[in-house]
Amino acid sequence: MTGERYDVVVVGARCAGASTALLLARRGYRVLLLDRASLPSDTLSTHYIHPGGLALLARWGLLDALMATGCPPIRRISHQVGDVRLEAVAPAVDGVGFSCAPRRQVLDAVLADAAVAAGAELRDGCEVLDVTFDRGRATGVTYRTRAGARDTVVAGLVVGADGMRSTVADLVGAPAESEDARLTCIYYTYWTGIGADFELYEQPRRLVGAMPTHGDQTLVCAYFPSAEFAQVRGRAWDSYLDNIRATAPGLFERVAAGTRTERLRGTNDQRNFFRQACGPGWVLVGDAGHHKDSITARGITDAFEQAAMLADCVADGLHDAVRLRDGLRRFAEQRRARFTPLYKMARLAGSLDVSPYRLEVLRFLSTRPELVERYFAVGAGIIESEQLFNRQLFAEMSAFRAGAPG
Repeated sequence: MTGERYDVVVVGARCAGASTALLLARRGYRVLLLDRASLPSDTLSTHYIHPGGLALLARWGLLDALMATGCPPIRRISHQVGDVRLEAVAPAVDGVGFSCAPRRQVLDAVLADAAVAAGAELRDGCEVLDVTFDRGRATGVTYRTRAGARDTVVAGLVVGADGMRSTVADLVGAPAESEDARLTCIYYTYWTGIGADFELYEQPRRLVGAMPTHGDQTLVCAYFPSAEFAQVRGRAWDSYLDNIRATAPGLFERVAAGTRTERLRGTNDQRNFFRQACGPGWVLVGDAGHHKDSITARGITDAFEQAAMLADCVADGLHDAVRLRDGLRRFAEQRRARFTPLYKMARLAGSLDVSPYRLEVLRFLSTRPELVERYFAVGAGIIESEQLFNRQLFAEMSAFRAGAPG
């Protein structure tokens, strides 16, 4: 099988990779999808898919399949910061007016099965060892098969969709275009008997989130500053419970009355970067090319958006060197334009700042339902922050403050 030819080889068969393989296979390309894990399997994840991500699944004909797995739709969102509570229905995108938080072994299987149904070939348990080059252009990959043999395949495009610690990015030498310090660390586990919509709670230097997932379970996560990771890790379970108790007392009462169903998981490895998106014969999608703190739960939705963006930019030009080069350049430009504002938003959220001024702004928003809806639309990446936090808002806030009884 050595030297077998494909139009595209996609390394990484989870959200970004399976989606990319699906869309390129549907365009008629011969696609090989590789992953070193045995699939389906679980992975560290915030689980959450924003309405925009679900709208893409609907466009691809996969939303019904996902919801048929028993993943509960989330129709209400709440965010409590200090003593200020904001609550609204989930914002809608293209008629999809809910979000959800599927278990990854379920979601990834839906995506991989769809890619295979579209014509992609999936080989799991295969570790990529090298990217092959010819005169500076990526031409394929060498990998170790599940049986331990080495195989090399040739491809017109090598797609790295293998996560934040991307092997493909290392092998092609993709440099970081920008990188910032880690902001938070996270611990999470699953509970039954507590129930939840999508709930966020913030206090200074702490954040807690809860959302329903498969099997009548609720994912409850606790965020801490990254600088505290060594201390938190030393007493992880107690730190997790202490955070929930202090940040979300009502939720803690529900947790205390519930049943934990799985072990506690956590990480401090939440890098913030943009890598070079592409080069001759290669491109990075999902976390391989751009990663940010999970506090805004954008990873899965971003992966879907990048897959759609790449497929549209490549279109039917993969076999034309000039058109492919120009399409990858457009993808890089569009990726930077789309995700830079979301990156900045994650940086702000990851600071875990609960300042008096921020509370004042949120308190004003809470008096206006239409502003609360726009606040959650900003968080979902549907509108940019400037469409809410602008001169008009601050003028209205000043007028409101001036007219408030003293």
